[in-house]
Amino acid sequence: MLDKLKKLTNNISITRFALIASLLNFVLFHYPFFDFVFRHVDYKSLNGILIIACLIILVVIANAFVFYILCYISRYVGKTLLVIFFILNSIALYFVNTYNVIVDESMMGNVFNTNTSEAFSFFSFKFVIYIILFGILPSIYFVKAKIVTVKFKRFITTFGITLVFIVAMIFANASNWLWIDKYSQQLGALVMPWSYTVNTSLLYIHKHKQNRKEILLPDATVKDDEKAVVVLVIGESARRQNFSLYGYSKNTNPLLAKTENLYHFIANSCATYTTAGVKCILEHKDTEKLYEILPNYLYRNGVEVVWRTTNWGEPPIHIEKYQNADELRKDCSGEGCYYDEILLTGLKEQISTSTKNKVLIILHTSTSHGPSYSKKYPPHFETFKPVCNSVELANCSSEELMNAYDNTIVYTDYILHTIIENLKQLKEYKSTMIFVSDHGESLGEKNLYMHGVPMNFAPKEQYEIPFIVWVSDSTRGVKDIEAVSQSHVFHSVLKFLSIDSPIYNEDLNIFK
Repeated sequence: MLDKLKKLTNNISITRFALIASLLNFVLFHYPFFDFVFRHVDYKSLNGILIIACLIILVVIANAFVFYILCYISRYVGKTLLVIFFILNSIALYFVNTYNVIVDESMMGNVFNTNTSEAFSFFSFKFVIYIILFGILPSIYFVKAKIVTVKFKRFITTFGITLVFIVAMIFANASNWLWIDKYSQQLGALVMPWSYTVNTSLLYIHKHKQNRKEILLPDATVKDDEKAVVVLVIGESARRQNFSLYGYSKNTNPLLAKTENLYHFIANSCATYTTAGVKCILEHKDTEKLYEILPNYLYRNGVEVVWRTTNWGEPPIHIEKYQNADELRKDCSGEGCYYDEILLTGLKEQISTSTKNKVLIILHTSTSHGPSYSKKYPPHFETFKPVCNSVELANCSSEELMNAYDNTIVYTDYILHTIIENLKQLKEYKSTMIFVSDHGESLGEKNLYMHGVPMNFAPKEQYEIPFIVWVSDSTRGVKDIEAVSQSHVFHSVLKFLSIDSPIYNEDLNIFK
């Protein structure tokens, strides 16, 4: 027995040491992770077995890969970090098992906002046992182990083979990406030690972004006293090809198709994910910099601005009237309060009681966001059947998946029609509704689902979006143009509200 222990500590190769450390990390700290997996996957099915097996292999190999790199860079640094990781892992495991916490970004914010007296209140005998058994005892092995390093050529070979294996494993399970995406926050918050390390980094990155100073745009002026309102609807994951307005064979726009003074343009998104897509819609030009966005700019220059949302991912909003679903639900009743209709609660009244002549309403929806498309609309909007009710979209037939998604477009059609009908009743206002999606959506084409593929090789389904406009006065219609961009929104809103600004670009305005 002693001889075996000596073999594990004396002159152990760096590869073997990294694998032992990863296996210890897996066995000691990943019960909550796989407990969650078993509770959210059909582990008796072939696909469920595949998910579990691949996650086990990836957790062990990926951690061994990182530990291998750290120890090669410096055996002292690598071993020190492993000691720190295992002690912190034991603390995290204690809180996960004892208080059923999820070690996500918000939880790390709570950790760093906890004062000393509150922190000490968590100490107990069980807490100490966790640190000793799961943290200190394994750390003794790390300290005592005498690692034999390898030559650079051997390191590069092992590095390359392992990296290729990990990438191959990931892409071989592309059909399960959707399941992982659905539970990514929970899974990421339970995998050690990356739950607290990555989420701590994200916490401070997001804090830094929130504290970044926007580049202010030059002051603007309102040119007239005419009452005007713009309702800008930011769609979520709405792809153009499923709108019958654009020639789709199924009638997904029964109401908008009958609406006068309605126009639609061909458009592409700037990105395939919400954060960048919404930023592009709201900025005066597509840029990596953080310029003052449309709602902040108009609010600062005297326009009434209201932001209503059932979604997230927008740049920092600096206005008085920011209303999320929880706030709107207080004055809402009926079935629609649990869907995107809630954004229309008291909307007409809010516009008509404004003390300003110029009003901008922004509605940030989540209607077509997957994977649970069939849960994004009230039951009576289930126009196309049968539908996919699974979050594992690859398990649904193409017809079921497309039907569920198309029903979200039918519901979008209803929401946009309702907005237009409300605006028609505001006779004293010149009004317009602009609907533009943040990005598109893959629905099984090329074996891809949802969105987020980098733009340089993203499929067209993920960036071809609808851009739909309604105006109250047909004599003030839109220009005869076929294609627009998300950047057209900023300048078109300025034009419609008669806002004079040095950064206004007539080429990016759609209105006559």
